[in-house]
Amino acid sequence: MANASGLATEKLRPGMFVHTASSTEYKIEEKDNRGVLSYRSLKSPNVAGEFPLEYFLGSGHLGTTYLYSIGNFLFESPVAWYGPSKSYDMKPGLAELDHLPPPLPMQSGCLRCHMSSVQASDAGTINRYQGLAFLHTGITCEACHGDSAAHVKTGGRGTMVNPSKLNADLRDSICISCHLEGDVSVERSGHSALDYRPGEPISTFLAFYVKSGSKLTDRGVSEVEQLSQSTCKRISGDRMSCTSCHDPHLTPGPSEKAAFFRNKCLVCHSRPEFATNHYPENKDCTSCHMPRTGAENIPHVSWTDHRILAKPVESTAALAASRGGELSPIFSPGATIRDLAMANYQALLEGDRSLEPIAWEQLNADQDRIASDKAALDALGNLSAERGYLKKAHESFQKALALDPYDLTALSNLGVLLAKEGRLSESIPILQKAFASNQDISGLAMNLARVQCMAGDGSAARATLNTALVYCRNLQDMQRLLTQMSNCGAPVAR
Repeated sequence: MANASGLATEKLRPGMFVHTASSTEYKIEEKDNRGVLSYRSLKSPNVAGEFPLEYFLGSGHLGTTYLYSIGNFLFESPVAWYGPSKSYDMKPGLAELDHLPPPLPMQSGCLRCHMSSVQASDAGTINRYQGLAFLHTGITCEACHGDSAAHVKTGGRGTMVNPSKLNADLRDSICISCHLEGDVSVERSGHSALDYRPGEPISTFLAFYVKSGSKLTDRGVSEVEQLSQSTCKRISGDRMSCTSCHDPHLTPGPSEKAAFFRNKCLVCHSRPEFATNHYPENKDCTSCHMPRTGAENIPHVSWTDHRILAKPVESTAALAASRGGELSPIFSPGATIRDLAMANYQALLEGDRSLEPIAWEQLNADQDRIASDKAALDALGNLSAERGYLKKAHESFQKALALDPYDLTALSNLGVLLAKEGRLSESIPILQKAFASNQDISGLAMNLARVQCMAGDGSAARATLNTALVYCRNLQDMQRLLTQMSNCGAPVAR
């Protein structure tokens, strides 16, 4: 875990990759003692550029990606190194693009399981950090043992959190905080996952949901779910946890791995037929009972099946099911209707349109209880606008802005609504307020530029696009719009 992130040069993997769909060549190399990602289009000679890479994410066992910044904005590289194939490829979701992708904003919520002391992004932004985005690379002791200030100040006499001394819920929360994904996870109302500290229940901060009928081996970061369904865990109950098999302070080397985990199995499976007679020619228990399986939502990566099945091939075939069905909470005591509504809304945003009427009904029915819930008000506003209930959309976004005047979702969407209603003089300052803190968001920049052009201010529209192009210089949609606006605001010939 200490190697989950670091300076890019510490784990730079030089290499080249050609993305066929977009005819783009990517190259990762070291220049002047720093990592650099360069790209060039193989069909458009003028499309090229490079970024200095600052940090890596991922130990490399499964994969490694890199971070770079422009100004105070932090981004993730569009290509990643995949351990199993030992090669570069596009990040998940980008493989089918036939053009350069827009910049990938790196949000604090994505950093928290790779870095330590992750800081919240600036108010009203998703990836702008005036200071450091995190204070330490890698996962430090505090991630599992809590604040060390008193411990250090007293020369080691001050107490720290000992996970083995906690009750099962608090103990398991430490692992769950990063090793449980579910089909959807949502922050609880009034809470941020960044505020979680060891010794607290993670369910105070996050609610996790899975779809009925889900195939657990299709999804990365599902070890906790899989283990909960294993016979080992069901029989052992609270006595068994992640640390029953994993030592957080040690990763066994390749030559020691089979014996290390076999000894863990033999703690419980100690009868002679297991210790000496059960497939003596193969000492690697996991090769049969915890095989590697692909994760559909993370291409090129395989994960260990933590269901610990007696007959993996037969059992996997029997348990396979098509994805779909209703969302249900897991490891989330106290989850509310609001949390379920937000989970359905999040799954809708990720592409499951069948959940739109469910999310709408739940949020609409819970209006009184979400009156002070910015995220839920944003969701209700978006759904209302999509359904054509413009008055309700306006009200929802205005309530969200009363709670947070810099709420990016409310500002950008309310600005677009006003523009569509022809209220350009009201729309422009709202969109400008959002853009002032989020100049790297291409969609926001293009919306503002279009409204400025509609209002006859061509110079302002072009200035908006040129500002955004600092962060996405070769984004084709924006370049095309800038060309189209060459005559925006010009006097009409008579």
